[in-house]
Amino acid sequence: MLQLPEIQALTSLSADGRLLFATRMVRLFAYGFLAIVLGLYLAALGMNDTQIGLVLSLTLLGDALISLPITIVADRIGRRRMLMIGAVLMIFAGVVFALTRNITLLTVAAIIGTISPSGNEVGPFLAIEQAALPQTTTDKQRTQVFAWYSLIGSLMTGLGSLVGGLLAQNLQAGGRTPLESYQVVIIGYALLGGVLLLLFTRLSSAVEISQPIPSLTLQSLFGLNRSRRIVYRLSLLFMIDAFAGGLVVQSLVALWFNRRFGVDSAVIGAIYLGANLFAGLSALAAARVAARYGLVNTMVFTHVPSNVLLILVPLMPTLPLAVLMLLARFSISQMDVPTRQSYTVAVVDPEERSAANGVTSLARTTASALSPSVTGALFNAGGIGLSVPFFVAGGLKLLYDFLLYRSFKAVKPPEEQ
Repeated sequence: MLQLPEIQALTSLSADGRLLFATRMVRLFAYGFLAIVLGLYLAALGMNDTQIGLVLSLTLLGDALISLPITIVADRIGRRRMLMIGAVLMIFAGVVFALTRNITLLTVAAIIGTISPSGNEVGPFLAIEQAALPQTTTDKQRTQVFAWYSLIGSLMTGLGSLVGGLLAQNLQAGGRTPLESYQVVIIGYALLGGVLLLLFTRLSSAVEISQPIPSLTLQSLFGLNRSRRIVYRLSLLFMIDAFAGGLVVQSLVALWFNRRFGVDSAVIGAIYLGANLFAGLSALAAARVAARYGLVNTMVFTHVPSNVLLILVPLMPTLPLAVLMLLARFSISQMDVPTRQSYTVAVVDPEERSAANGVTSLARTTASALSPSVTGALFNAGGIGLSVPFFVAGGLKLLYDFLLYRSFKAVKPPEEQ
């Protein structure tokens, strides 16, 4: 019986591959669950928009600094062990955020722990899981597997956003203060970190590197050897895209909808459920497009119109039109994600995949860490400042698309050679 390539990709997964999909589901649900109320929680603590942006920037920067050493040594010390450490950091951040209102302690926890202001991946998880995923399937199915991986991530982020927003809204309707309702959500985030830790303990040794790995030297900085040049080139480009994306992370866009249209957390959660549903479906479609037109072409030519739609969001005069532009943007914006992930692991040596993902993730997270403080300051200024982050983000992403195509259109992954 003939199976669709999307179904063949799922059936090709080993038990470890299915388990990595399960950890992705739990983690992205937790990220969406928290992100929808994170900015509102910090505002309820008495922070102004500039302070909120600064805390979110430090959160992302801390994630990058903590994640790099974990991902560099993951292939040497053990991928499963490093993933478990990441889960512990996630629990730590959730517990501290739930138990204290002290801004200094919150900032320290944000830097050391694992918190996602965007609802997207942070910490060491993505880099290590992406390095292990190709070992759970075949080269032929790799891009489809990454497409499903992105799809379930988007769906779970959206579902988490909806549940987090509804939970906070219902708690407030039941007599809890906004601050108390947001704290309940944060406690749930820490508990989900515990579930993630248990799942990681179930991974087998098949996700580890079997061949000998060269010792770390100054020449193999960040755990890279033969793949060093291409990884650094990709990282520089990814930084442009990530800085732009950091200007419009989910927590700040949720805050923007609240400031611009006065909508509550439940409505914002529903908006992001729809947005992430469209994003997930676009990620699944990306594999078919990439099979026909190539990974780099798919990354670039689906990204350009999504950036134009991003620029249009703040120009809409009403909430329905702004939501329509956002949903239209998400319907194609994530097609570059599984293709980018598949491309990165395909053009580097297998034994350097964790390190390559770690370096590119560091580049992306560090660049995105600088952005929320800029957006926070602009929001605090009010007026046209509410719209500027969308314009700058869209423009920088268009520049990234042009540079990526010019630099890598001739660098083909194995299946396209």
